[in-house]
Amino acid sequence: MTHLKMTGWIIVFFFFFGMGLAVLESTADAPVYKADDLKRMIEEKKQEFEKEPTDATIDSVWKKTPGLNGRKVDVEASFNKMKKKGSFDSDLLVFKSVPPKVRMEDLPASPIYRGNPDKEMVSFLINVSWGEEYLPDMIQALSEKNVKATFFIDGAFARDFTNLVQMIDEEGHTIGSHGFGHKDMGSMSEQQAINNLEQADEFLFALTKSKVKYFAPPSGSFNQNTVSAADELGMETILWTVDTIDWRKPTKQVLIDRVIGKIHNGATILMHPTAVTAESLPELIDAIRADDYRIGSLPQLLSPER
Repeated sequence: MTHLKMTGWIIVFFFFFGMGLAVLESTADAPVYKADDLKRMIEEKKQEFEKEPTDATIDSVWKKTPGLNGRKVDVEASFNKMKKKGSFDSDLLVFKSVPPKVRMEDLPASPIYRGNPDKEMVSFLINVSWGEEYLPDMIQALSEKNVKATFFIDGAFARDFTNLVQMIDEEGHTIGSHGFGHKDMGSMSEQQAINNLEQADEFLFALTKSKVKYFAPPSGSFNQNTVSAADELGMETILWTVDTIDWRKPTKQVLIDRVIGKIHNGATILMHPTAVTAESLPELIDAIRADDYRIGSLPQLLSPER
């Protein structure tokens, strides 16, 4: 055998020998269990990953607050996913959802300021009584970032700018009511508030063919009559926890810093159609996501889904 052939065989030998060692080492890193042992391991570890459900409640400060589903480990389904690998892997756990005993629908009429404080999600609330020239850019920015917002639209605005309301609806955003004519709802009787909301609903329903489920009082002015009126019409009264104060025309950086400095789990972020809001949205969305928050629609934020 020539020296060249001998060298070649030596290289081949050590190549396969090295691969064998690598396989042995990687196998040693992940212990393989027998079926009964693996199932017992899942049973022993499941409590580390399970969460109890949280009931919806009326908080003394934040008023009506949604609950959260709990989760239980489905041992059999988790075992079936892990048995091929032969070892415990938390990424392969399968969960069953456990609903809370008390849902928001079970609670009496009360305003809503935020989502559940344990839910790492926030939501955009856009009050619309004016600013029609900025809405197309805002809608485009939300679309490009794959974000769904809630637009609370004044009935008079819906009457005058039907095309914009339909554009918002077609993009899959939630449409809520902002009353009719931007009136002070906090100074109205319950019947007056009902009349105002019904007037707005007439235009909103005609354009969207959907029942309005959420109402944001103009300027945040409300009283118990307002909340009761909305409840009578099947609507939740929505306030906010983070205000962009965009109507004061801050710079883009001031607006973004203001939101990021106050953001929290379950935050509702108030904004309006303004030039600075339209300009800020892409960077604001990126900054919120960089802080590991999801941005969901209002129905998503208020749902018990984790």
